[in-house]
Amino acid sequence: MRIAVIDGQGGGIGKAITEKLRKYLPKETEIIALGTNAMATALMLKAGANEGASGENAVIQNVDQVDVIVGSLGIIAAHSMMGELTPKMAEAIARSKAQKILLPLNRANIDVVGVYAEPLPHLIDHMVKRIKEIL
Repeated sequence: MRIAVIDGQGGGIGKAITEKLRKYLPKETEIIALGTNAMATALMLKAGANEGASGENAVIQNVDQVDVIVGSLGIIAAHSMMGELTPKMAEAIARSKAQKILLPLNRANIDVVGVYAEPLPHLIDHMVKRIKEIL
């Protein structure tokens, strides 16, 4: 299974996701770090991603090459992450046939009704559980 972890800005969320995926999923699981910037990608690589790439074209080209895409809800919202996530990136991610498992973080001014606010580590645990179910 190939999983793309998408993050931007400082890369902290992508790092936390990558660490948990690497810890709880089988070793043969391939994790691809896709950062909106080089700093985010580097942090995810240090956390255990197999390979990584940065920027708009890297995201657009790679989201169709994976089975699962993970990140915050903002990765499907154009201009999120303080403008780092471009409309082309958001469209490519949304159009990808890959299963999307997104954290309902309200940083893009998007509230998902019926979802309860939980600390990031708990949300990532739910994400890992869902990916294990898919495996």
